[in-house]
Amino acid sequence: MDNTEIKFKKTIESLETKLINIRAGRANPAMLNGISASYYGTLTPINALANITVPEARSLMIKPFDKGALKDIERAINEANLGITPINNGEVIILTVPELTEEKRKDYVKQAKAVCEEAKIALRNIRQEANNDIKKMEIPEDEEKLYLNDVQELVDTYNKKIDEIFKEKESELMRV
Repeated sequence: MDNTEIKFKKTIESLETKLINIRAGRANPAMLNGISASYYGTLTPINALANITVPEARSLMIKPFDKGALKDIERAINEANLGITPINNGEVIILTVPELTEEKRKDYVKQAKAVCEEAKIALRNIRQEANNDIKKMEIPEDEEKLYLNDVQELVDTYNKKIDEIFKEKESELMRV
């Protein structure tokens, strides 16, 4: 049971990480997570190459530790297809997050819903795994049913958490 709950918690953490990358019209340094630039031939995450700050609600400023990495960081952001054009002034790179249209907001809500569905599928797979493990154990039938019910209650609890997380993200995305 403990192992199953740990897997459920990891699923929720993974969901929250994926939802951070779905932007809501505001600048967030997490938007650059997963983007790596070639630095002296080695792919290096941007947040390891530069300070990333949010000077205004809709802009990010990337100040590299080594100015030689400026062009590589700019290239990596362009290749990442964020829908944002980086502005390089020779010192820093500035990303201005465009205002979201209603249609784009709805697309992001659909994306968030799909990510939440993936998390629910992961929970069901973990439940199936746990149920199979319980059935393999040589325990009395009534005890087996108790364990199976406990697993189902855990799944229900975590499904509710996923729904709450989605509602929160949806309201954040639809807020103008």
